[in-house]
Amino acid sequence: MKRFLRTILIISAMLLGLCGCSGKEPQAKTDDKVKEVKLKIGMCFDSFVIERWQRDRDVFVQAAKEMGAEVNVQNANGDVEEQKKQIDYFIKKDMDVIVIVCIDSDALSDSVKDAKDAGIKVIAYDRLINNADIDLYVSFDNEMVGSLMGQALVDNGISGGKVVMIGGSPTDNNVSLVNNAFINIMEENEVEILDTTYCDGWRAELASDYVYANKDLIAECDAIMCGNDNLASQVVSALSVQRLAGKIMVTGQDADLEACQRIVEGTQIMTVYKPVEKLARRAAECAVALAKGEELSGNDIANIDNGKEEVPYVKLEPVMVTKENMDETIIGSGFHMKDEVYLNVK
Repeated sequence: MKRFLRTILIISAMLLGLCGCSGKEPQAKTDDKVKEVKLKIGMCFDSFVIERWQRDRDVFVQAAKEMGAEVNVQNANGDVEEQKKQIDYFIKKDMDVIVIVCIDSDALSDSVKDAKDAGIKVIAYDRLINNADIDLYVSFDNEMVGSLMGQALVDNGISGGKVVMIGGSPTDNNVSLVNNAFINIMEENEVEILDTTYCDGWRAELASDYVYANKDLIAECDAIMCGNDNLASQVVSALSVQRLAGKIMVTGQDADLEACQRIVEGTQIMTVYKPVEKLARRAAECAVALAKGEELSGNDIANIDNGKEEVPYVKLEPVMVTKENMDETIIGSGFHMKDEVYLNVK
């Protein structure tokens, strides 16, 4: 009996030991499965009517993902009130950073204040938000964009001639920067500006409407400065109807595929290439750094006055694109494929 009891005690002790070991194992596995909380970035776009915004979105989202951040993308479809609601949504979702491609540069100061009061960093992407406590503005040198447009016309003999300006949305802060720089080049070369008009909400059909409604004025000008390639597309279409395409110089910006096609075909003399991959990736880097509470650094950081304060400004340089450097600049960089650009050229 004693031997039997001793055997039972030994077996019991062994079982207790095994239970003790197994009790620690689940805790170890649980520790191994603890996941790092991802950074959360909200990105609100004006709309995706402009071709390049889709490229900006894709590059930004991928770059942020590679750096350990999740990006929630919203599209306001050109509606300022909708954009405000989306910013409120991001605030409620407790985002670490909100990146905004604003519709109206002067309409979001209260929304930015609400975000900052909630401890959220705010980045103005490509378009400056005025009179607001933003943490960063990331864009290209928009004054240089206007200068490049003007210089392209000068290079093509506009000096002493006449030009019509068809700008983008007057609520977009970039429009005045581009226009003022363009006007400076025109004044330096004694070019008469016959008229200036704007396309609310960057609605391209307003550009063609203007050309049709002002046929005599258009026939008198030597060039039409268009705020972007989408507007230029409608302008060239209207000029074609009047058999003036290729006879009146047309400028644009963004290096849209159709614009590049028009340049090699001869109906648009230039566009301004803004390497959006570089811009979007740089913006993602800055967004992640701000989310982590890190100081921003880099030789590309300057300052800009947004009416409230001096704001850190990541300013990248744009590039003039003409028929002469199309292959090198656009095709060589992989921005568009050669067979696509030269699709209509035999």
